[in-house]
Amino acid sequence: MRHTAPDGGTRVVLLVGTQKGLFRLESDPHRETWRMEGPLIAGYEITHAWLDPRRPGRGYAAANHLIWGAHVYRTDDDGRHWEPLPQPPMHPVGEHDSALRAVWHLAPGPADDPDMLYAGIDPAGLFFSTDAGNHWAGVDALNHHSTRAQWEPAKGGFFVHSIQVAADHPRRLFAAVSAGGAYRSDDAGATWQPINRGVRAEHLPEECPHTGHNIHRLVAHPRNSDRLYRQCYNGVYRSDDAGDSWTEISAGLPSDFGYVAVTERDAPDSLYVIPIDSNHLRTAVDGRLRVYRTGDAGASWTPLTDGLPQQHAYVTVLRDAMAVDDLPECGVYFGTSSGHLFASRNRGENWQPLTAFLPRILSVQARVVPEGDQK
Repeated sequence: MRHTAPDGGTRVVLLVGTQKGLFRLESDPHRETWRMEGPLIAGYEITHAWLDPRRPGRGYAAANHLIWGAHVYRTDDDGRHWEPLPQPPMHPVGEHDSALRAVWHLAPGPADDPDMLYAGIDPAGLFFSTDAGNHWAGVDALNHHSTRAQWEPAKGGFFVHSIQVAADHPRRLFAAVSAGGAYRSDDAGATWQPINRGVRAEHLPEECPHTGHNIHRLVAHPRNSDRLYRQCYNGVYRSDDAGDSWTEISAGLPSDFGYVAVTERDAPDSLYVIPIDSNHLRTAVDGRLRVYRTGDAGASWTPLTDGLPQQHAYVTVLRDAMAVDDLPECGVYFGTSSGHLFASRNRGENWQPLTAFLPRILSVQARVVPEGDQK
């Protein structure tokens, strides 16, 4: 099936972080063929990498190495070349058992401040930079929050992720702690409150505790930050009031466990998830790799399987390994623990493999790049 080309030679760039480096894929204007480069930052685990919408050409990557440690890398040519920045974010020495085990997540600051960044690290901490990542300072109101005693390591680590600045309320910030729960600031990070009311936590003594949740992914809609989604250890949830309350929307899914959740820029009622078979097995339910989409904010779900393996696909898809682009008929992309990268040009109706046998895929991010931005 042929799809309408985007206007003006627009292309999509995917940054795919893996256990052994970063891969860059660029599409033709129809998103039919792709050219791949890599591995870039070879040998490092790339937990998160993206191109910055505020400054054409610029992007950032969180890179971690068993021997060489944790670093933040920056690009100024749409991800073709990368350089390490002088100092990664870290806690004061002696404050925790380690000052820095890994840089886990990076996020842009407000749209009008292209040099401001946020970083989430392990041990759990949130940091900010006002000079494009050259220097970092801790967000003490979250890092020393009164509920920190209820945080604890999850199976994958002990870190801050899902950092987002609300476009419609620039002083509003969101962040998630694994395992600690979701938090919101309404004053640019000066104070923070837990936003976990009504969310199940079956691994804890209290059914719906104030904090301590093992949250896998938190998503604020990019145009309406009152609309949030979260994929947790127990369930998928929606909030219509910036996290003050939550409604479970797991009904209709084959499992309430999973990692990824992404929404569309122009459709706040749209959400994509990939259910995973229990916290014990942690592979695709029934060995069938299925993306589920809702267009009515979780009232109903549609499995999207055309082009995906439907038997003996014992893989998982990790929290940052799924993305959408911002084209009118949005593309959807995800990578698996087996190193397979899949793409859809039509909101998940049909899928094609872009590449296979990469190292374990940890993150996927998509950026629409007009022809004039190519370098």
